[in-house]
Amino acid sequence: MTSVKEGDYNALREEIKKVLKQPGYDDGSAGPVFVRLAWHASGNFSLVEHNGGSNGAGMRFPPESVDPANAGLHHAISFLIPIQAANPWISHADLWTLAGTTAIQAMGGPQIPWEAGRSDYDSAEAAEEHRGVVGDRLPDGALGASHVREVFTRMGFSDREIVALSGAHALGRCHRDRSGFDGPWVVNPTRFSNQYFKLLLRPIWRPREWDGPFQYEATVAGTKLMMLPTDMALVEDPQFKPWVEKYAADQDLFFKDFSMAFGKLIELGVDRDDTGFAKLVKKSAEEGKPLDQTQKPGGGSCPFAGTGAKGRSAGGAGGCPFLAMNREAKL
Repeated sequence: MTSVKEGDYNALREEIKKVLKQPGYDDGSAGPVFVRLAWHASGNFSLVEHNGGSNGAGMRFPPESVDPANAGLHHAISFLIPIQAANPWISHADLWTLAGTTAIQAMGGPQIPWEAGRSDYDSAEAAEEHRGVVGDRLPDGALGASHVREVFTRMGFSDREIVALSGAHALGRCHRDRSGFDGPWVVNPTRFSNQYFKLLLRPIWRPREWDGPFQYEATVAGTKLMMLPTDMALVEDPQFKPWVEKYAADQDLFFKDFSMAFGKLIELGVDRDDTGFAKLVKKSAEEGKPLDQTQKPGGGSCPFAGTGAKGRSAGGAGGCPFLAMNREAKL
């Protein structure tokens, strides 16, 4: 891999794109597993214990590295090792989240707000001391709506954000040797779209008869697809379902909401003194509101106005960097 100038995150994104194509892995792309790596590195944050989140890259050490919920993520980390070796100035925590956001856009999704500044724990002892016990915090695909809401509420997400984030299941597939579940959610699991929500609303899903854990199945365009109990919970729950319907009908709305929700996710647990972005995310999580319904410190209606452009797009759209960013996204 190529060494790039320190702080040149756009050049680093290009290096990440070079390793997205992986002919011998899954559907030929590392993109979905990069998204999952960023998700799992961030999704163990807790507002109650005030620990977890993307800062620290604790998954390099046990118990996170051996958590069954993270099975298979060593592939994503391995794909990124050459980039890390060539560019040791970037932390693992920054690289993992940057890889996830880069992959989403490269697969046709929206641009995600991202800033550098995460640090790495230098040992398992340091991770244990500062991170605490973060196991059992990620969603269990075998459970229902109350579990989904409990897991995401602990991180400070609203129902709208929960459904938007679930749209990441448009990417990748489950593996029987990892989660126990098996199969992709959509026909093209390397293209980011709102197809997941459209499929959820179709009356085609039936319990799969097999020797694995309970899941649903259907055949679409000659491809066997699956849904988990947590997926079906989105159409069974009266608060979740309206958002499924909105996102199925309006991909632009889904992309906008997903961009903000995923940007919030990867920022949880990150604290910087020189930016208002982390402070806004913290405020949004504490209030359980989406970013676009959270007033930034000092007032103003744009969720990212007044924050620095370090590591992400800014400018234009009347001074709102988020609106300018989404105008450039592939919708």
